[in-house]
Amino acid sequence: MAREQYQEDLDALRDDVLAMGDLVLERLDEALTALTTGDGPRGREVAEGDAAVNERYLALESRCIELFGLQQPVAGDLRFVAASFKILTDLERVADLAANLGRYAADTDGELTPEVAVADIGSAARSLVRRSLDAYADRDAAACRAVHADDDEVDALCARASETVARDLIEREAATDAWELERLLDDVSTLLLTVRDLERIADHAVNVAARTLYMIESDPELIY
Repeated sequence: MAREQYQEDLDALRDDVLAMGDLVLERLDEALTALTTGDGPRGREVAEGDAAVNERYLALESRCIELFGLQQPVAGDLRFVAASFKILTDLERVADLAANLGRYAADTDGELTPEVAVADIGSAARSLVRRSLDAYADRDAAACRAVHADDDEVDALCARASETVARDLIEREAATDAWELERLLDDVSTLLLTVRDLERIADHAVNVAARTLYMIESDPELIY
C-alpha cells in the first residue's frame, strides 16, 4: 500500500506539472494576442495576473521537496522528481516572460514601429514550449532532441528581427525630428526586449526538453 501511494504521488506530481504548463501557455497566448493585436488592456491584465502561476509554482516546489525528504526516491524516481523540480522553475520563468510581453503591449498599445515578425517568433517559441511539455508527458526522448534542434529556427528568426530593427533605425534616424526620434528609440528598445524575451522563452522550452531527456535516459547531453 505504501508503494502504491508513493506511485500515486508521483503520478499526481506529473499531472500537476502539466497542468501548470497549460496555465503558463494560456498566459503566453494572452500576451502574444495582446502584442499582435495592439490590445493594451489585455496586455495589462496578463502583466498584473502572475500571482496564480507563482502560487502554483511554490506549492509544487514544496511537493517536490517533500518527496525528496520523506520518500527519498532513488534511480528513475529520483531523476523524475529532480527533473520535475527544474521544469517547474523553467515554466515559472516562461510565465514571468509572458508578463513582460503583456507589459510591452500595455505600454505601447500595439503601436510599435518598425514592424517585425513578432507573431512568427511568438508562434515558434510557443510551439517549442508545447512540444517540450508533450515530451515530458510522453517520456519521448526523440521529441526532446527535436525541440533542441528546432530552437535554431527561433534563434534565426530573432536574429533577423533584430537586424530589421537596427536597419530601420539607421535608415530613419537622419529624416526624423527630435520628438519622433525619441519615440522611435522607445519603440526600438521595446521591440528588442520583445525579441529577446521570446528567444528566452524558447530557451526555457529547450531546458524542459533537456531535463526530460535526463529523466528518461539519465543522459545530460542537452543540459547546459
